[in-house]
Amino acid sequence: MNLKTKSIIGLFLTMTAYLGYAQQDPQFTNYMYNPMSVNSAYTGSRGHLTVFGLHRTQWVGIDGAPTTQSFSIDSPVGKNVGLGFSVVNDRLGPSDEFYIDANFSYTLNISDTKKLSFGVKGGGRLFSVDWTKGLFRRQDATFQQSINNRFLPTIGVGVYYHTGKSYLGLSVPNFFTDEHYDDVQESVAAERLHFFLIGGTVFDLNQRIKFKPAFLVKHVVGAPLIFDLSANFMFNDNFRLGAAYRWDDSVSGLAGLQITPKLLVGYSYDFTTTELRKYNSGTHEIFLRFELRSKEKQLKSPRFF
Repeated sequence: MNLKTKSIIGLFLTMTAYLGYAQQDPQFTNYMYNPMSVNSAYTGSRGHLTVFGLHRTQWVGIDGAPTTQSFSIDSPVGKNVGLGFSVVNDRLGPSDEFYIDANFSYTLNISDTKKLSFGVKGGGRLFSVDWTKGLFRRQDATFQQSINNRFLPTIGVGVYYHTGKSYLGLSVPNFFTDEHYDDVQESVAAERLHFFLIGGTVFDLNQRIKFKPAFLVKHVVGAPLIFDLSANFMFNDNFRLGAAYRWDDSVSGLAGLQITPKLLVGYSYDFTTTELRKYNSGTHEIFLRFELRSKEKQLKSPRFF
């Protein structure tokens, strides 16, 4: 099979995946380090200013494969309120989506260690499709009309229960099902609702090692259920190592290093378990998290979520 044939097959498989799951939001392997990306109620829950940046390159070696960049900042404001801001750029095949959202949370103290947070997010996204790219170049009149920065409003909610050792959250990132471009029908249609369920807990195996299993369940109306399961270990409050599995999609290796008390860097590699593995060399994801903590908080053991 020559290089040109591989490229055509690879792009075809990419677009097949794109058409089948175009309604779904961007996915992240390291979601457990930035739950605000799926649940606004997480906003400000770390108790100090947090800045998070991530870059994801999916299915390396396939033309038109997804690439995603994410940036967010959040902080508690006052005693029970959290505020945050996030932007995401997601590119896949001929499409490009740019998300910008504001996040708000309010927390109820159930007890000294148990908290229940409610969140809301609002903003919008710019959606573009350029049918002059890829295999669709002017082959059909359907693809003559490209979409250029169509604005789609977003509003979503979330609830987040958390203690010092565990958390559980449920969210709907966007309730609007108004006008949206549907690549399956190649027409304007209603966007599908997304539901996210996240959870995790931390076990102290000994004084130096902590173990954190976590999960994310994603349901999109009319699409297969997505289930992510991860297991991370933290050694001496500095080095993190783990693995993850996305149901019927990929297995991942995870690593993180607390370079300074304020700066965490992390990396993950996804190995595709579907037929796409024949045409790509995996998925890479790298992130940075910066936290502006007081000296008193820096002396304490860092939170694992």
